[in-house]
Amino acid sequence: MTDLSTRRATAPPTMRRVAFASCAGTTIEFYDFFIYGTAAALVFPTVFFPALGDSAASVASFATFAVAFVARPLGAIGFGHFGDRLGRKRTLISTLLLMGAATVAIGLLPSAATIGVAAPILLVVLRFLQGLAVGGEWAGATLLAAEYAPPNKRGLYAAFPQLGPAIAFALSSGTFLLVNRLVGETSPAFVEWGWRVPFVASALLVLVGLYVRLKVEETPMFRESSRTRADTQGPLAAALKHQWREILLGGGSLAMLFAFFYVGTAFLTSYGTTVIGLSRASVLTMGVVGAVVFGIMITLSAVYSDRFGRRKVVLVSCLLSIPWGFALFPILDHGTGTAFAIGLFGTLAIFAVSYGPAGAMLPEMFRTEYRYTGAGMAYNLAGVIGGGTAPYLASDFAEAGNTSAIGWMLAGFGALSVVCVLLMAETRHRSMDEGVSDQDAASVPPAVKV
Repeated sequence: MTDLSTRRATAPPTMRRVAFASCAGTTIEFYDFFIYGTAAALVFPTVFFPALGDSAASVASFATFAVAFVARPLGAIGFGHFGDRLGRKRTLISTLLLMGAATVAIGLLPSAATIGVAAPILLVVLRFLQGLAVGGEWAGATLLAAEYAPPNKRGLYAAFPQLGPAIAFALSSGTFLLVNRLVGETSPAFVEWGWRVPFVASALLVLVGLYVRLKVEETPMFRESSRTRADTQGPLAAALKHQWREILLGGGSLAMLFAFFYVGTAFLTSYGTTVIGLSRASVLTMGVVGAVVFGIMITLSAVYSDRFGRRKVVLVSCLLSIPWGFALFPILDHGTGTAFAIGLFGTLAIFAVSYGPAGAMLPEMFRTEYRYTGAGMAYNLAGVIGGGTAPYLASDFAEAGNTSAIGWMLAGFGALSVVCVLLMAETRHRSMDEGVSDQDAASVPPAVKV
């Protein structure tokens, strides 16, 4: 096998460029993903499900939101195969283009009043395509950072793609807030065309992300693995054969993260406006501030995971999630803006503590030849368990006036993740270069500039 120092010496990009490319890509992908959640909370019930009535339309809107989580594991498998066979870079360009095309198409989609039942059907199809794209995005972006990063700072650099969702949540809320300000809080123009602006405008962000990703070379670890690969099995078969346990435990350990994340970003946007009665502008403004809290906690937890270990930091987050699940709606039901802000910020902060280390933890769990597939499957399994069910169930429980059931649901996801984290091994000192010991990997100074 080629010496590790030789491979690193030939790596052209600096860590700053890799970090920026991975962060920019996930920001754009998740911006496209989140504006759907914001629109699903604010306008989709009226635009695409007007015949169902307010409550049923809201549930139907969040059901279309959940469709993407069915698609995400398929995206992880499909794009993971190409990412492990053809390379991280080319696959990430494909996910970016697919997400951009689907998002712009949603912004141009006629309403149910114009084309009838075809409108919600096409909405579901486009949402499915969004799910495929984001299912293949996350693993590739984190691998891009983690496979280049020096071992003792892997948590830090793998946090850059993790910051993408925080920045995207701020951009999503901020874009809708700007449109809301321009057309008016109660103006019919917002429902008629204003909500479409963030979707169509995402095309500009996609062009920026495409330019950035084209400037980054393939990771040295993948290039070495592709030269020496002897296993003729496909990445999916190999991952399921050799590391099925890691896929299940990795997915279960992050189930709480997804449940809290999408309840905090999508469901609470709807709950704050329709149940608590806050203005749309107030809820969106709090979303922007909440994204800052989210980003700070991601960074801190990732840095601490380099010092104390991924498992310990994630476990703290999961343990905190259980009592917070029970406390969240009693806090929100005070019905004030302050109570809503506390509930939102607390929810985002708790899951962010898990999200920071996850960017290094999952890639460290899998071998290079099927790392894209394995990490992507674990991550998106968590998305199906937590993210695909939590907002829909929360909307259903809220419609029935049973907010205590939402608390039990969130606490249950927290308990599941606690059990899975306890069954996992620590990965912080694990080498991602097969055939190279941890000590050797740590002792070789990286050629890329930090």
